[in-house]
Amino acid sequence: MSLRQSRIPARISSCLLVTAMMWGLSSPALAAADIKVTHNGGETQVSANPQNVVVLDWSTLDTLAQLGVQVNGIPSSNPPEMLKQYRDGDFVRAGSLFEPDFEALKNTKPDLIILGRRAQGKFEEVSKFGTTLDLTPDPKDLLGSVERNTLLLGEIFGKQDKAAELTAELKASVAELKKLTAGRGDGLLVLTTGGRMAAFGPGTRFGLIHDVFGVEEAVKDLKIGRHGQSVSFEFLLEADPDWLFVMDRDAAIGREGTAAAELMDNELVEATTAGSKDQIVYLDPASWYLLDNSGIGVMQKSVDELIKVFSAAR
Repeated sequence: MSLRQSRIPARISSCLLVTAMMWGLSSPALAAADIKVTHNGGETQVSANPQNVVVLDWSTLDTLAQLGVQVNGIPSSNPPEMLKQYRDGDFVRAGSLFEPDFEALKNTKPDLIILGRRAQGKFEEVSKFGTTLDLTPDPKDLLGSVERNTLLLGEIFGKQDKAAELTAELKASVAELKKLTAGRGDGLLVLTTGGRMAAFGPGTRFGLIHDVFGVEEAVKDLKIGRHGQSVSFEFLLEADPDWLFVMDRDAAIGREGTAAAELMDNELVEATTAGSKDQIVYLDPASWYLLDNSGIGVMQKSVDELIKVFSAAR
């Protein structure tokens, strides 16, 4: 059996784990073994069930919360609503999502540090303070990344059964959503910020609306990049999507600005099929922007919300 897959953010190469997966086992004996992990930062030997854990990534923190794993260190910024349990408590504040606090890491002496996309460039520096994993997901295989990271974390922390349960539930929900989106028209996803708009297509950080959830593209060959393709209201009218998915970045980061709903309230948007059929969907900005739908809990939440949207519109 080969566990090698292309472009995956992490894979487990422990022979003990491979044997267990082949036989469907979750043996307590495996919990005592180290786990060799290949991830974005290289290949790392991780001690099973580490106790002193620092996480500098909201999506990984989301997955660990779903698995019931306690952590010691978290980002210094205010956690989003769905992670509000981390707003209070005796947690080490280990720096921002972009800039780890090296002094805090030095004093904490963590058994394991986990980074995500925003602090990815700090991997070499952070790894000096403890065993470090970079679990940045692949935007071109976001569902696969979320599933693999969940199973990996389940193995590291002895939560294999819970990880398998969560990934099975997510797969079933995504399959249900794809049935609902099939043949329901095309769609376009736009991010609003500072009164401007950018559109995102397949293969981008928000492309899962097409890549994973099955909504047909309203516009082919959109620019692929972190910031999407700048678009105008005239562009939206010409594209004429059946569904318009809107994300308010200003709301996500707590910055004052023109609200997305206010920005979309104009004659050009109303003249699109999405506008005339009341098929403009305002996506939860924290889930889609702050957590990138990259944790098992947040992706499940986004899928469930879209299932409700498409079920109600039938």
